[in-house]
Amino acid sequence: MALFSRRHALGLGIGALSAAGFRVAPAAADNGTEMHGMSVFDDLKYPADFQQFDYVNPKAPKGGTFSVIPWVRAYNQSYYTFNSFNSYILKGEGAQGIDMTFASLMSRANDEPDAMYGFAAKSVQVSPDKLTYRFTMRPEARFHDGSKLTAQDVAFSLNTLKDKGHPLIQVQLRDFVKAEALDDATVVVTFAAGRARDVPLYVASLPIFSKAYYATRPFDESTLDTPLGSGPYKVGRFEINRYVEYQRVKDWWGADLPVNRGSYNFDTVRYEYYRDRDVAFEGFTSKSYLFREEFTARVWATRYDFPAVKDGRVKRETLPDETPSGAQGWFINTRRDKFKDPRVREALIYAFDFEWTNKTIMYDAYARTVSPFQNSDMVANGLPPPEELALLEPFRGQVPDEVFGLPFVPPVSDGSGQDRAQLRKAAQLLNDAGCTIKDGKRMLPNGEAFTIEFLVDEPSLQPHHGPYIKNLGTLGIAATFRLVDAVQYRARVEDFDFDITMQRFSSSATPGDSMRPFFSSHAATTKGSYNLAGIANPAIDALIEKIIGANNRHELTIACRAFDRVFRAGRYWVPQWYRNTHPVAYWDQFDHPPKPAKYASGVGAPENWWYDAAKAAKLEQAK
Repeated sequence: MALFSRRHALGLGIGALSAAGFRVAPAAADNGTEMHGMSVFDDLKYPADFQQFDYVNPKAPKGGTFSVIPWVRAYNQSYYTFNSFNSYILKGEGAQGIDMTFASLMSRANDEPDAMYGFAAKSVQVSPDKLTYRFTMRPEARFHDGSKLTAQDVAFSLNTLKDKGHPLIQVQLRDFVKAEALDDATVVVTFAAGRARDVPLYVASLPIFSKAYYATRPFDESTLDTPLGSGPYKVGRFEINRYVEYQRVKDWWGADLPVNRGSYNFDTVRYEYYRDRDVAFEGFTSKSYLFREEFTARVWATRYDFPAVKDGRVKRETLPDETPSGAQGWFINTRRDKFKDPRVREALIYAFDFEWTNKTIMYDAYARTVSPFQNSDMVANGLPPPEELALLEPFRGQVPDEVFGLPFVPPVSDGSGQDRAQLRKAAQLLNDAGCTIKDGKRMLPNGEAFTIEFLVDEPSLQPHHGPYIKNLGTLGIAATFRLVDAVQYRARVEDFDFDITMQRFSSSATPGDSMRPFFSSHAATTKGSYNLAGIANPAIDALIEKIIGANNRHELTIACRAFDRVFRAGRYWVPQWYRNTHPVAYWDQFDHPPKPAKYASGVGAPENWWYDAAKAAKLEQAK
């Protein structure tokens, strides 16, 4: 099975920048000096007069088409369908790529863990108490209709998103109070006292809408009207549920800004929608789209032998992924009574044979996930040192005793697919929880049969569920695989109408306030939140605040490790797998920087790749 690193990712703050501490760099906030960027913990890498990010090719040619199937989603977007160009509300199925049509106040540098530089805003000035941010707009900023992008548009956008945006946006804007335009060039953003320190960065990353455009249109309705943006692309041709194209704005006002130079090089970016992953793969082999990151190990190992690969027309690469891998697994809906006992949830962990699945189905391509901070130094290991214990001691007696010992690690099976020792352990845990066997069936303490429905929207996941469901049957649990379409899946997940579902949450290099939608008690009852397991744990809530309140990266790491121990002790999920590479294949008419920027989401495509006309001509001749 795939690593859902980008395709099923629900990133911790996806569509936003997650950060746990904030200061303007270099230390200029106290005197209110205007700065060209913002950073977390450390000084900015790039000086005020920088010309481009180091990881781009500033001489990259413009032209050509980049086409791909959806591989990252945010807010109301789906991988399989779309019916709206409003991706920032709960209603509808938002189109992939719509974010490219909007500018934001600032833009992230992907070779720094958490830094942003001026985009629509040329500078920022911060009050001594860090509660007021004054952004100065670039006078050249324009919407696609030629109208000027002003501070009034910024204020309208931020206030509207706080009031009417997707619930996940509203959660992350909790500490944002208001935005006010002093004049066309100046917008003042006010935050609440005691705010989470990543909120200014999140605010600076949000799309800027046209106030005049929405004067006659409701913001909180799904629509197929082409939105008025100010970004590098605008909506081109589209067909609902099939494809959407974005056309590069040839005279775009932001093309030569340092944050954009060498980026947005394709004339056309096209997203192709498929309802089935196998059909989508066949579409790639026939050149229906041109780029593919492969998330299925079986396909990567066995199916890239079609003629275009053999004769070199399709190129394969394995690019490094240095970002935290995040949490991929089956998330157990603890809102339901049958899953409230942690012993039941632990039994479900023991029933899954990762070693067999990895060897038999996934060609040994993956390692076991144990933590939501996988592939980072924020993973807890060994006994908690004094600094972690200091954070954990207030919860002694409220959290399992194992929190103060070795962190929970999923068991290692014998690889047989039905490890008897693990299944005996699972059966004992179920018995201890009052789930006994009657007439060959596992019964819940209330006398009802123990059943589990795995909710899925992807048919290619069936091979990975089948052996797991078989093991659950051995334990007397009647488990089923329920495949639904993308629209129904999203509706049910947003309403928490499922027993268990499979997802991956990507993690920031600097976790912060954006952890709340995934793990907080408030998010457990917020429709559309990413807290799929329904985690409502005061200790986790408190440790999230410690993470947000960290004063430096060392404190952040300690707080994350303490959080990790409590989260893993809760048995909220059945951890799955991860890998630290990006297997990609593409029709050989592109070029790209030598390797992705360290903190980029994905491989930097399409933003930092470019069209190679000579390769394209050669490819055309090779037909």
